[in-house]
Amino acid sequence: MTDDMTIQKMADQMAAKGGFIAALDQSGGSTPGALKLYGIPEESYSGDAEMFALMHAMRVRIMTAPAFTGDKVIAAILFEATMDGEAAGVPVPTYLWKERGIVPFLKVDKGLETETDGVSLMKPIPGLDDLLARAVKLGIFGTKMRSTINLPSPTGIAAIARQQFEIAAQIAKHGLVPILEPEVLIKSPDKAGAEAILLAELTKGLDALPDGEQVMLKVTIPEQADLYAPLIAHRNVTRVVALSGGYSRAEACARLAENHGMIASFSRALLGDLRVDQDDATFDATLKTAIDEIYEASTEKA
Repeated sequence: MTDDMTIQKMADQMAAKGGFIAALDQSGGSTPGALKLYGIPEESYSGDAEMFALMHAMRVRIMTAPAFTGDKVIAAILFEATMDGEAAGVPVPTYLWKERGIVPFLKVDKGLETETDGVSLMKPIPGLDDLLARAVKLGIFGTKMRSTINLPSPTGIAAIARQQFEIAAQIAKHGLVPILEPEVLIKSPDKAGAEAILLAELTKGLDALPDGEQVMLKVTIPEQADLYAPLIAHRNVTRVVALSGGYSRAEACARLAENHGMIASFSRALLGDLRVDQDDATFDATLKTAIDEIYEASTEKA
């Protein structure tokens, strides 16, 4: 259980510290692809237990690397199994905060429904209250949940925003800060159109929040630079962060640098050059290069 002083320190870091969020939350569906990119093909393991053990080893290697500290990585989003695991002999959330100065978040969604009305809502999240209670005991500060938008559908995007805010209210009752992630797919045939509708729906949802209730937003880097500036300035928003969404690190960083007040929350763009067969010096240097580039795009704006 995290004491009030620690929670306040974490809240201050999330609101104001320069840096970015590392997304280490690949789940069951995306883990094989992440391992393959890391250099571990599917034929190298059998069953979920072996798969997640390999993924956990990769994440621990990242979390214990010299460059992975709160100097530039202000928070990390974890998969449930990572939250329950250990790094350097202590629970991962404790290790991140006490040893690295990194605020721990937890991915809570269970994946996506089939696309309907141009969007993919989140699947039901059974046992969410129990998971949130366990997260609080382990020292988790906040959560993240993802849904996706493909088409500029007013009704579909309204449904996405409504679901995100409804579950965020449930999360906030546990004293956790929710990250809402309504991702506009970068291959959308009208990405800018979808983003304009999303901005309106998110504004509506934020304006309806009680005074003092804080959320974070994780969005695709918009086609129009600074489109989300009103959300960044909103009284109920701690931070607006950007997902890389399939862009290369170079393109994601270039786009991010045009959006003032927005920081990164990258996964593939952060981890994509890491390989299991790299020696520690090469692995650490490769990770440091990625961290430095993403930090710069998060803190030094065009």
